[in-house]
Amino acid sequence: MVLEEAAAAGRVAGYGVATWAGLEEEAFTVGELLALAAEAAGGQHHLVAVQMPVSLVMMTPIVQALDGRGPLPAAVGAGLRVMASAPLHGGELPDMVDQELADLIRPGLTPAQACLLTVASCPGVTDVLIAASSTPHWRDAATPSPNPP
Repeated sequence: MVLEEAAAAGRVAGYGVATWAGLEEEAFTVGELLALAAEAAGGQHHLVAVQMPVSLVMMTPIVQALDGRGPLPAAVGAGLRVMASAPLHGGELPDMVDQELADLIRPGLTPAQACLLTVASCPGVTDVLIAASSTPHWRDAATPSPNPP
């Protein structure tokens, strides 16, 4: 209700819902979030995005999206932006992915780039949220990958 009031007053253009496991574990659905937003707004809502972890560790959203089901296709179908968080699983994932796996994803990529490309390529993901702990880490994440699709 507070966010809808802020949107109605022009203080925010829209808002989103971030969850670690709520959508993946089906504690609630995108449809239920949209219904709650519409109820709070008294009609036309300003819910514009959902954020959830998507990675080679948190693979359920990827598997579901490739199958045309789950929260990612539901969000896209509703016109919502989907922000994938934790694509490197807190920085742990690049150490878990060896060069052989990275090359299977796309030859020539570093493990970190391969992890990010996997998430960015997931159907329904519109934004990938990353954090960098160092300048080289940021450069690696920001460098365009060789052999674009």
